[in-house]
Order: sequence, then C-alpha cells, then structure tokens
Amino acid sequence: MPAALNEPVNLLQRLCEELEYSELLDTASNTADPYQRMIYIAAFAISGYSTATFRNRYKPFNPVLGETYECVREDRGFRLISEQVCHHPPISACHAESDNFSFWQDQRWKNKFWGKSLEILPTGMVNVTLSRYGDHYEWNKVVTCIHNVLSQQRYLEHYGEVTIRNLKSDVCTCKITFVKSRYWGSDTNKNEVQGTVLDQSGSVIHRFGGLWHEGIFCDTLPTPQCVWKPNPQPEDYLLYYGFSSFAMEVNELPPDLKPFLPPTDSRLRPDQRMLEDGQVDEADRKKDIIEEIQRERRKELSKRGEEHVPRFFKKAKDHCGRDVWLTNDTYWKLRENPGFANTENITLW
Repeated sequence: MPAALNEPVNLLQRLCEELEYSELLDTASNTADPYQRMIYIAAFAISGYSTATFRNRYKPFNPVLGETYECVREDRGFRLISEQVCHHPPISACHAESDNFSFWQDQRWKNKFWGKSLEILPTGMVNVTLSRYGDHYEWNKVVTCIHNVLSQQRYLEHYGEVTIRNLKSDVCTCKITFVKSRYWGSDTNKNEVQGTVLDQSGSVIHRFGGLWHEGIFCDTLPTPQCVWKPNPQPEDYLLYYGFSSFAMEVNELPPDLKPFLPPTDSRLRPDQRMLEDGQVDEADRKKDIIEEIQRERRKELSKRGEEHVPRFFKKAKDHCGRDVWLTNDTYWKLRENPGFANTENITLW
C-alpha cells in the first residue's frame, strides 16, 4: 500500500492515544463512591474514540513484528510501552502505569468490506486497575465503520455495545451503547452514545449520554455535570492529518530522548519519519525495504524451525481462558540498566 495513504503514526502509537484523557482515570482513582467511579471509567472508555471524527482519510502504519513504542509523560504521570507481538494475526500489545492506575490491552482487528463501507472489528479487551480500591475493570471495544471508503465523502462512525465489569467487585456494572446512525436521520443524531450504571439487582443508579466527539453529560450525579469533553483541535489540524495536540506529540523525538530508546522504537522508523517530513516517494521506497526485511526475517526463523519471541510481553490466559499478552516487566529495567545501547537488538529497518 502506498505510503501516501498513511498518516505518520502507527497502531502502537494509536494505542497510546487512548490515554489522551488519562486524567479521567486519575479522577476515578480519587472517587470513593463505586457508582460514580464507574462513570469516570465509562467516560474514559468513550474518550478514546473522540479523535476519529478528524482521522478518516488516512490509515496508520502497520507495525512490523518486534517494533516497539514508549511514551513517558511526566506531565500526566504515566509511562507506556507497546510492542507488535504477532504478525499472523497482527496483534499489538501495550501496558501503561502510573501512581493511580494501570492500563493494558492487546488488540487484534478483523476487517469486513461491504463494497462501499469497511467495518473494523476489534477483538481484544481493555483493562484498567485502580490500586487504591483494588478495582480491575475490563471492557470490549465497538465496531468502527468507514462509510464511502472509496470516495472523498467518506465518514466514520462507531456502533455497538460496551459492557464494563469490575472483576474484583460485583457492586455495579456499566452498559454503553454507541448508537448506529440512521441514513434518514439528521446530523444531530450522529455519534450518539448512551450509558447506564447498574447495581447488583440490575437497577439503574446513573444515566449518562452525549456524543462521542463532543462530550458526555451525567444528570444523576449529586451535581449534574459534563463528565468529559474533548480538547479543542489545534490550529490548522486539517493540514496535519486531523491530529489532536496529543497525537502530534506521540512522534516527537527530542535529542535528549533518542539515546534511551531501543532501535526498534517507532520514532526511529525511517519511512514513517520520511512521510512526516513530506518525503513521500522516499517513504514509499523505504516502506518496501522494511517490509522485505520483515519477510526475510520470518523466512530465516521458519528455516530454523523457530518463532519470533516478543521481547517485552508474554503470552498468558485471562480469567475466561482467552489468550492475552501481558508485560513481562523488563522494558523499564533494561532501559535503566544497562541501557538499550548496550543490549542485543533486532534489526527492523
């Protein structure tokens, strides 16, 4: 696929973008009431979809097997590591931690092409723990559909049901509906989301709703309020792939950061950087070379009867017996000592 159809970030960095509104998790960690706490968890789950309104023209780069990405946000109090752990099927795993929460997921996607539209069906689960209360929240993701996929008039929507459960407590659950738009409906009905927080008996304790690209309001709190609304888009965002300010920051490479990164970090991927710098033809050629390196590496492993072993994640089973990828807690230790410049690293590009 030509590099010109991509945006200059990849799926590992897209996982990090879901933490743009991590302050909702900080608020949840400081909310004693479990029903109100669930509202902030739900708002966080919804917030990850908000930038999609402006990101329907290009697709992110697919990470190559073994590619990694780190994000350290001292201003937000979290750090994240992600890695492409599998190629067939493609699986991207990430883990973030802060004083208030841990966040992890491994995502795999299935695509369905319907002629004029493309459905993207994620199959992994999202996990958040709040150490203060011992909570472990888990939820699924909804379908993303790109309409008029072959036209300049394409647009994007999300639809489906999300169920949030606290695996450590059955005090409450949350159900969220991303409403599928009606072809004959007005624009005011697009992107609608509705949610409820339920107690053990199934009675509704809180209701909330809004539009996933504009904000969420809850009128059943002691003080009715807007629980979340997206940050304003930066000036000229349409000239920069529709990126939010946070998205613009994920590919920054300050000189003082580069020595600490492993050579597999997405910031160092040359075709992606060339595209960001406007060198489209060069990005195309380099992208072909990188993909060929990946194919040759897989062939060599196959000849030796070996499989790729992810460096920073390990395969495990969750409480339902599903395969999941969890951090092996080595990334930050190796980063500190002996440093990635002093370790053996695979060559990806």
